[in-house]
Amino acid sequence: MDRPRHIAIEGPIGVGKTALAQILAERTEGRLVLEQPQENPFLAGFYAERHKYAFQAQLFFLLSRYQQQQALLQQDLFNQSTISDYLFAKDRIFAALTLEPAELALYQQVYELLDPRVARPDLVVYLQARTEVLLSRIKKRGRDYERGMDPAYLDALAKAYRDFFFHYEETPLLVVNTSDIDFEVNAEDLDALLTVIARHRKGTRHYVPMGTKSG
Repeated sequence: MDRPRHIAIEGPIGVGKTALAQILAERTEGRLVLEQPQENPFLAGFYAERHKYAFQAQLFFLLSRYQQQQALLQQDLFNQSTISDYLFAKDRIFAALTLEPAELALYQQVYELLDPRVARPDLVVYLQARTEVLLSRIKKRGRDYERGMDPAYLDALAKAYRDFFFHYEETPLLVVNTSDIDFEVNAEDLDALLTVIARHRKGTRHYVPMGTKSG
């Protein structure tokens, strides 16, 4: 029998990371580890004035994620599955996209001190979707601080994610295009996705489901 797995779900804003993490944790009776963006006191300011609040928001995220990952290391990762809605290394995607060169250099120094002390997952599931799909999902969930999300920023973020995971080799990777599926609503879409996740163990795989679009 396989030991429990540590799975991280990744992807740009609005792609469905948290929803999939919650479903996986429920199905595996695993430990759920979620980002808490609403706890970042600089996030609303960042969305209103990106350049003014980018460094504060990014550093807060980096340190809070690190504290969360350190707490994980104190627990037994071999007796219970762990499902997270983020990968610690993805913090660099946002930093590179939003920080000025001097800020990024300082950020990198802090990141390099913390990263070696973070556990690596057994599998990363990277969810993709077209920018218009992401915008639709963001609007649907209706978070106050995401209102007025800049489509250009979201498009740049999605591209940065693609570039990051194109070169990613640290763990097994499953790339899933979710543009034409709705695993939160459609049971067939969900079951097909969960089957692919359960079977993927080595290397990188790209999964492009056609979807049923019915609910």
